[in-house]
Formats: sequence, structure tokens, C-alpha cells
Amino acid sequence: MVEEDEYCSTYHSVNRRRCVFEKAVLTRRCSCLCSTRFYLADREGIACDSAPAHERCSRLLELLRENARFALKITSLDSELPHAKEIRVQNGGLLGLQRVLRPELDDSTVVDIAALTLLGVSTYGTLEQFPFQKIVKSIADFEGRRRPRSKR
Repeated sequence: MVEEDEYCSTYHSVNRRRCVFEKAVLTRRCSCLCSTRFYLADREGIACDSAPAHERCSRLLELLRENARFALKITSLDSELPHAKEIRVQNGGLLGLQRVLRPELDDSTVVDIAALTLLGVSTYGTLEQFPFQKIVKSIADFEGRRRPRSKR
């Protein structure tokens, strides 16, 4: 536990602006031109290089969580989501947004999160006006990595 506390403290001193979609980027299904990968001990982290992109992404993630509550069977957002549900919100939400805005693109990866959010704002006016009913369907349908079966 002490080592984990030290790691977290060092992580926050090294990464002052953590990528909001870090979990999605670490799955290698999403990437962003405003992000930088770094390594600390044996772990990988993602930093955001743009304050405006970070603000947009933070608000988008809040809206994705809020709109996906029913699909994820969550009553409140008072605490952090469990890891698997957060992966569904981040990956499913970004892939869903891309399907809405750029249906001609490959729907298994997002190339640039920051550009996608900017395209969404220029298309819909504000983040709050995004078509969350369509996006939440992608969150509900998103399947993460399957655990390997244990051999008995």
C-alpha cells in the first residue's frame, strides 16, 4: 500500500494534466494528437498537452457518464465507476460519437479524440447538444477484452 501511495504521488507530480480518456487510450482503441505517453516504473500513463482539449474532454466524459447511467445500471455518479464500466463509457462513448459524426471511418478505433470533439462542437454547437441517445447505444453495446478461461 505504501508503494502504491508513493507511485500515485509521483504520478501526479509527473503528470499534471492527466488525459481524461487515459483508459481508452491505454486500450489502444483510441488515440489523440494532444496526448503524450510516458512511463513510470513499469506502468504507462497519458498526459494531455492542451488545456482547451482537456476542458472539452472533461465535460464530454461527464456527459457520457451522466447519459449512460441507465444503460450501465447505475443510480448515482457519486463515486468513481468500476474499471470495466469506465472502459465501456470511454471507449463506447468515443466510438459512438465517431459513428455519428464520421460513419465512413473504421468503427473499431478513434484516431484523434481532440479532433473528434471539435468536430462534434462545430456540428452540434455545444457538447450538451450531442446526440447522446445514439452514443449511449454504443456504450451499452461495447464489449471490452474477454478474460481468458481458466484451465482446470
